[in-house]
Amino acid sequence: MSQAQLHIESIGPVSAPEIVMLHGWGMNSAVFTPLHLSLSEYRVHYVDLPGFGHSSAIEGDINDWLEVLISRLPEKAIWVGWSLGGLLATLAALNYPNRVTGLVTIASSPCFMAREEQKWPGIPPHVLSQFGESLHKDLGKTVERFLTIQAMGSATAKEDIKQLKKLVLARPLPDSKALLQGLNMLECVDLRPKLDLINLPWLRIWGRLDGLVPRRVPPLMPLNETLYRDIILPKASHAPFVSHTDEFLAGFVTWIEEITN
Repeated sequence: MSQAQLHIESIGPVSAPEIVMLHGWGMNSAVFTPLHLSLSEYRVHYVDLPGFGHSSAIEGDINDWLEVLISRLPEKAIWVGWSLGGLLATLAALNYPNRVTGLVTIASSPCFMAREEQKWPGIPPHVLSQFGESLHKDLGKTVERFLTIQAMGSATAKEDIKQLKKLVLARPLPDSKALLQGLNMLECVDLRPKLDLINLPWLRIWGRLDGLVPRRVPPLMPLNETLYRDIILPKASHAPFVSHTDEFLAGFVTWIEEITN
């Protein structure tokens, strides 16, 4: 994959602490635009994942996506991932611990699919299969439907959905192959057995009203009082940085300052 095919918007002073921002399924990095000003003192790399926004699709699975990102991103950075992006950021922390100085996962589960036999809460299998089927019928409507789900449960859902659509749909629609790859990751990737190996600062931000990552997930995550921290926003849904930007930034920026100073 040539350099021109992976779109990364790097903003902020070159000498500042480096942050990588990874978006979720069906989205692109424009979704983080409301955070630009508040993060302007850092060197932030806003990435369009392969096949999303201005980035070209590639062959392969989550490991192939990660290899492409690693080849283009800084040697040392805080990796921040929202939803599906959180799976990639977590995998980066596991596979490249010397490259990741801190990990932030936002509304992201290490295993998105519900596993009833293990009593693991998540997305019911039929929901993901419905998205896969509808992609073949109408890609645009499928993406818009998923955008709507992001904000469900939030008191400001209507405004949040409007903002998400305005930001995300300003860039090209995702590649259908990339969408199917992403769905497969949400369905199949399970990083739970490896989480205890994460030996670096890890901030986990959750929305209590999240319809995609149930509130029963945070209590099941591994604990490490010296390295891991959880922030649960009680009135937020799946896009807390959109619906509760100030509350989100208060916890996020405070944590970043702690680990970079």
